[in-house]
Amino acid sequence: MDTVWQNHKLSIIAVAALLLALLTTVVIVPETHQAVKIRTGEPVSVVNRFDPNEEFGETGAGLTWRLPIVERMQFVDRRILDLDMENETVLSNDQQRLEVNAYARYRIYDPVKFVERVGNEERLEGQLNQILTSVLRQELGRRTFASLLTPERGNAMNNIRDQLDEQARQYGAQVLDVRIKRADLPQGTPLQAAFTRMESERQEEAETIRAGGRRDAQIIRATAEAEAAEIYASAYNQDPGFYDFFRAMQSYRTTFGPAQQGENPENVGNSSVILSPDNDYLRQFRGGR
Repeated sequence: MDTVWQNHKLSIIAVAALLLALLTTVVIVPETHQAVKIRTGEPVSVVNRFDPNEEFGETGAGLTWRLPIVERMQFVDRRILDLDMENETVLSNDQQRLEVNAYARYRIYDPVKFVERVGNEERLEGQLNQILTSVLRQELGRRTFASLLTPERGNAMNNIRDQLDEQARQYGAQVLDVRIKRADLPQGTPLQAAFTRMESERQEEAETIRAGGRRDAQIIRATAEAEAAEIYASAYNQDPGFYDFFRAMQSYRTTFGPAQQGENPENVGNSSVILSPDNDYLRQFRGGR
């Protein structure tokens, strides 16, 4: 072994140096990442660039080459990334302090711009977090706490996403979605005061609805009574004698007849009515005279 080393020392060193050079020249780019080739500090090309129109696995991942020392490769994630914002205090339009947790989904679509303006993903996440906090405060500051419990919340999320995406583009990132995980009042007195106020508002709203119902009922009842009076008057004008007879029969039935619907039979017939024979109430029994 020593003889081989002594006789072929230079050859062995040359082969090892060549292998080392090859290893530093070959770069493996995984499917999950884009690789920016940087030459003397300037991006010159991108391997496995994200392209929504290309099938997964068809954008050039795998082996690639670089010049040692002169060129270096910077990997950039091409997957959808998460951005979490935890426990931010936001003041709503109705002066309610809200504890807000939100998250965003984004991806790096322009790795060259990303490398030039940000440099690494941790710094990009910090920038987007600051922008998301600022945009969230502005948007929720225009809305009341109650509106966040209605479909209007979806419009707020769309506005926040559009504004965040507009500013993220300058870093080579695209914001896909923004959602609020939680938007609650702080625990303690503010929360209880808000519940009390909301309960009072709902009671006031319910009373307003009841008052409107009572008003409508009175209008309907008055209209019906007026129509009934008009019908009675029309019937009386057509045949006053028959109308007088009919009304008298109704009165006799109510006074002297059996129990009507809703009346207690035991209470019917226990009263006595004493009238003189010539009383006007009994005129129908005298033939209407």
